[in-house]
Amino acid sequence: MPDSGLPPPEKREAALYERLTALNIAWKTYEHIPVFTVDEADAVHDSVPGGHTKNLFLKDKKGGLWLVVVRDRLRVDLNALAKQLGAPRYSFGSAELLIATLGIEPGSVTPFALMNDTTCAVRPILDEGMLALDPVNFHPLRNDRTTAISPGDLLQFVRACGHDPLIATLPEIAS
Repeated sequence: MPDSGLPPPEKREAALYERLTALNIAWKTYEHIPVFTVDEADAVHDSVPGGHTKNLFLKDKKGGLWLVVVRDRLRVDLNALAKQLGAPRYSFGSAELLIATLGIEPGSVTPFALMNDTTCAVRPILDEGMLALDPVNFHPLRNDRTTAISPGDLLQFVRACGHDPLIATLPEIAS
């Protein structure tokens, strides 16, 4: 990927930890090989306890932006989700839009990036089933680490970033 204009991963990660500390949120971070997909992440799951997740950066047909945060193996039916939320049809947001809005590169999508969405352009949708897992794991604005926090602290963080998350039971693709 060409130069994204983003700060280096170390600075992005340090800014996250500063924010977590300011909010009195406890976390634990694990280093691992870079992972870009849920399948690649399987290789590190054994060394990282807790609930594993995936994050979908979506754009609807009217330009609305969404971050859907779910359990890693949940196969979300995006058409049914759009209907459930009364939103226009979804497509995946582009890399350029992701960088411009959430300040992260593809492969590092995480709810922690909501701290970079200072205009609150992105609507976070959190999988209710994911919030039953403790801790929950996310990339700390880079994809060669995983940071674990409690579900309650995740909600506190998202709200402290000015976002009002929608907690929902998400529709699954029928097997």
